[in-house]
Amino acid sequence: MPTLFIAGDSTASIKTEDKRPESGWGEFLHEFITPNIRVENYAQNGRSTKSFINEGLLEKIENKIKEDDYLLIQFGHNDEKIEDPLRYTDPRTEYKDNLMRFVLVAKKHGAIPILLTSITRRKFVDGRLEEHTVGEYPNHMKEFAKENHILIIDAYKITHKIISQSGEDYSKKFYLHLKPNESKNYPDGVIDNTHLSPFGAQMIASLIAVELKKII
Repeated sequence: MPTLFIAGDSTASIKTEDKRPESGWGEFLHEFITPNIRVENYAQNGRSTKSFINEGLLEKIENKIKEDDYLLIQFGHNDEKIEDPLRYTDPRTEYKDNLMRFVLVAKKHGAIPILLTSITRRKFVDGRLEEHTVGEYPNHMKEFAKENHILIIDAYKITHKIISQSGEDYSKKFYLHLKPNESKNYPDGVIDNTHLSPFGAQMIASLIAVELKKII
């Protein structure tokens, strides 16, 4: 049975109980794809391409990945944190160089790399979702994929369309928006336009699964 490895950040990761109801789309992906592919989720909160590599997480995947497996690669949200040199990458240079390192790990072992552009953040201004909610990282990943003939799913385009069409109010359901005392983990409530609710994580997992079925 082939394995689909997920390399990514908090939008995809498995959450600890102290973070619930925050959820990652990677937690639900297995529910929407064929049972003939096993999912192993290595995504971690707060990681960029740089910190994922430097902390040895890519090495952990390399130690397990084999021929005919898949490596799904989604970063960008933390690569843009210019205030943090341990995570920041320039989207035109280091980000692309790091993506190549992920791709080469997969290819070295006969596995198939699949790039996944960042899911959108929820940034509405005057009632409209901003065009570039994760900077230029999605565009540069698409450019990298085209230059190197790598499979890619444009999750940014897909999720941006869904969140935009949902509107400023309804789209809150997809993200971690809680009122005071609604959750014991967030007694003061929370307004988080990056991390997902269970509803949002399941919706995005289902959308990614649809696109995966077209290419694997």
